[in-house]
Amino acid sequence: MSNSRTVVITGASSGIGFGLAKAFLASGFNVVGNARSAERLEQAREQLGSPTAFVGVAGDIARPDTARHLIQAGIEAFGQVDVLVNNAGFFLPKPFIEYSPEDIDGLLETNLKGVVYASQAAATHMIERRQGQIINITAAVALQPNLAVPAALPVLIKGGLNQVTRALALELSPHNIQVNAVAPGIIETPMHDPASFDFLNGLQPAGRIGRVSDIADAVLYLANARFTTGVVLPVDGGMSVGKW
Repeated sequence: MSNSRTVVITGASSGIGFGLAKAFLASGFNVVGNARSAERLEQAREQLGSPTAFVGVAGDIARPDTARHLIQAGIEAFGQVDVLVNNAGFFLPKPFIEYSPEDIDGLLETNLKGVVYASQAAATHMIERRQGQIINITAAVALQPNLAVPAALPVLIKGGLNQVTRALALELSPHNIQVNAVAPGIIETPMHDPASFDFLNGLQPAGRIGRVSDIADAVLYLANARFTTGVVLPVDGGMSVGKW
């Protein structure tokens, strides 16, 4: 059992989630990472240098039993779970009338159910301990929709997560649990084709897309902040400020 703080990160095998795992390990946290594939989690572990402070738990986070197993794994490996980062999700921009039933179900499963079940499991543990933090990764486009990026369904779901962040912050504050969110703009991850970077760079006043390290810095700030709750923090180069 470790005396360090422990963070659970969903969607930890690549992209922002992998960058978060790397940043939290570098900051002295134990990390429990979740992804659908055990193989990809093992690859991530190797890329992280095979640290003893990293435990991978494979499974679909949209399933309640996976969420419970994830929190239990943190308790068994490290004694407690201090922080949950709801990172798992995907972005599917397209014209509203083109979303298929399969698109809708996929977005609801991962982007909504995955957050609800993981947060329920974490909050149950944190209420018993009377401390903890939940950090949701949402989307800046849900704060300020953009005609150049039609994404009504992601806006619907991520916008709801922005609001439930505030509602849960109020509901869980008597238990000394903080709930915040980071709303990324366009971030350089394998999700984006490098050939599209010239277009993507022009979608925010900063004139560039963000880096995974920009998101990691914001999440680590919130994980270490003791008097901040109910905040949705845009990390988007000014994309959500308004029309420009």
